[in-house]
Amino acid sequence: MNLTRDRVHSIGWMTLLLVCGAFSLALMLRVNAVKSQVASREKHIVYLKRDIDFLQTEFQTRSNQQQLKTLNDVEFGYEAPRAEQYIEGERQLAALGKAPAPGAPSPIRYASADGIETQDGGTQLMAMVSPITGNAPSASDAGSGDNKAEGSRDKAEGKALARDARNLGRRLARIELAADTQ
Repeated sequence: MNLTRDRVHSIGWMTLLLVCGAFSLALMLRVNAVKSQVASREKHIVYLKRDIDFLQTEFQTRSNQQQLKTLNDVEFGYEAPRAEQYIEGERQLAALGKAPAPGAPSPIRYASADGIETQDGGTQLMAMVSPITGNAPSASDAGSGDNKAEGSRDKAEGKALARDARNLGRRLARIELAADTQ
């Protein structure tokens, strides 16, 4: 097999072309790997900028809270609600009601429950009255033959509610952790 000079040149050029192609392929893969790393770093930078913005906002919020607390202490003197400022239920809310102001529109209604002074110095709410007849319900309307038992049960229930109301401040002031309740 006799190789001519033209054939050797052709084989040389083909080999050189294959080597250059292999180098360009390797270079392209390396460039894509670097681009991927750059994109990853840019994402990381964006996440870090978001974290920095969040922390700056948090810092400003906390410093504003401190400024507001200082301003409140100096100027206004507001305090957090205490346990005795909470009301027990609808009846206690009704006791806070007031008469309508002069010139108030008619649809506005205020709840009110006037109490009757008892001999022991406490107050007792008035009996329920029918809005239709204006009379208190009688024992025959109740539909039960054992009204004394119901009355004593109501009194015991009332005493339990009063005891719970007295202990409300103590219960609200106590802090219970989730681990303590189990």
